[in-house]
Order: sequence, then structure tokens, then C-alpha cells
Amino acid sequence: MSDEEAERFVDQVDLTDLDLSGGTMMRFAFDRKDTQVNLRMPKSLPDAVKERVKARGIADQRFIRETLEKALSRG
Repeated sequence: MSDEEAERFVDQVDLTDLDLSGGTMMRFAFDRKDTQVNLRMPKSLPDAVKERVKARGIADQRFIRETLEKALSRG
């Protein structure tokens, strides 16, 4: 639940015994989010976003930002 608890867990457990093969890579964003964008879109689009974020358990804005970053990285 906290960084301190995570550190205690790592200190107490032999991680070589853990099967981490089902783990998921995490990406942390440290850049400041200081620009706001307003868009007009059909109601079906934000509704679809809400379904996806609910399934993934993340925030709407994070999902939209990740989607834009992926689209731009494909270049």
C-alpha cells in the first residue's frame, strides 16, 4: 500500500522464488502535464474510452495520453 511496505516486502522475501512471468511492464510518466486540450467528439467515443479504462483500471486521461503516444510513435 506504500513505498515503505513495498521496501519491507522486498527486504524480507527471496525474490528468486517468485514467478514473475505473468507480470506486466509498467511505464511511469514524469513529464509535467501542463497543457490542456479540449475536443469535440461524438458521445460514442468517450463512452468507448470509459469502457476501456474501466477494464484496465486506469484514469481516462492516462488512457487517452497513452493512446496518442502510441499512435505518434508508430510514425
